[in-house]
Amino acid sequence: MGLDFDRSPVTAIWELTRACDLRCAHCRAEARPEADPAELTTREGLELLDQIAELAPAVLVFTGGDPLKRADLFELIGAAVERGIPLAVTPSGTPLLTRDALARMRDLGVRGIALSLDGPSAATHDAFRRQDGSFDLTLAGIRHARELGLPVQINTTATRRNRGLLERIAGLVEDLGASTWSVFFLVAVGRGRESDQLPAEEIEEVFEFLHRLSQRAPFVVRTTAAPHYRRFVLQRRRDQRRAGEASPPPQLPRLFGLNERQRRGVTDGRGFVFVSHTGEVYPSGFLPLSAGNVRRDRLAHIYREAPLFRRLRDDEQLGGKCGRCEFRMVCGGSRARAYAASGDPLAEDPACVHQP
Repeated sequence: MGLDFDRSPVTAIWELTRACDLRCAHCRAEARPEADPAELTTREGLELLDQIAELAPAVLVFTGGDPLKRADLFELIGAAVERGIPLAVTPSGTPLLTRDALARMRDLGVRGIALSLDGPSAATHDAFRRQDGSFDLTLAGIRHARELGLPVQINTTATRRNRGLLERIAGLVEDLGASTWSVFFLVAVGRGRESDQLPAEEIEEVFEFLHRLSQRAPFVVRTTAAPHYRRFVLQRRRDQRRAGEASPPPQLPRLFGLNERQRRGVTDGRGFVFVSHTGEVYPSGFLPLSAGNVRRDRLAHIYREAPLFRRLRDDEQLGGKCGRCEFRMVCGGSRARAYAASGDPLAEDPACVHQP
């Protein structure tokens, strides 16, 4: 059975800090080199971990900025594991990403790490990250993690800049031995620009590529900020059945121990919650509407009872073609992209070509 999304999310994200030594062109957090003095303290972070344990997500992800910029990162990792919270970490490709740091994460009980590759070469990736050397440091980090037995998810943000490079990036993901390739579809938030977003028709073409890749790749293929990929896969399986073709079984293994059933229907605020570096609670990192702050309210109460989260979990509230769509239970559309485009998080997702 899957999780009850009204009670617990599949994924909880804690943005430990917005400090980062990269200057990524599409950074959601608009990260800067120095930490915000208002970020949660170590004491507040330990209290937050108690609240996360109460919420009982299937996985907690430490993100940033760069989590390695927090001096208390390893203390927080140990505390999360002690509380029985399945934990993953998403560090940045900087000189802080050393073999020793990764070994400490593994030894403390981190389930896996996720690192970003937005191009198949130093020239293309470093142009995204706006930092020379990031590509080589990221590849070294992936190889160190693999040597240490720490599973690796590679994240790629698909934009107009690298649309034609995705096949080469996929080849690199395979060569590096990653467990999962997660393709993020840009949402115009933070430093992400609307002009860099892929149009809906091109997203369908990328879906076709990802679906074909998923049927032969030795790694799991998944998407982020593109819940309508589930609709695409269901349509393709239906077409294969009608044509009498054998449909390969869904990819069930997940880097962080999640399976397809648990992933079904997850979108902003529905199976997903994001806590910012200052304790603000959002439906996701791409949907900047706060429903409360963990400095004032319990995280479980916010996720379960806040009006914003309750509306986002109610399919009857969806507007436009998302509200009429026969796939809304397994998709729901990107509420973050709807908000970025219209100012209404319940509006239709403009990145979907499907007509109900």
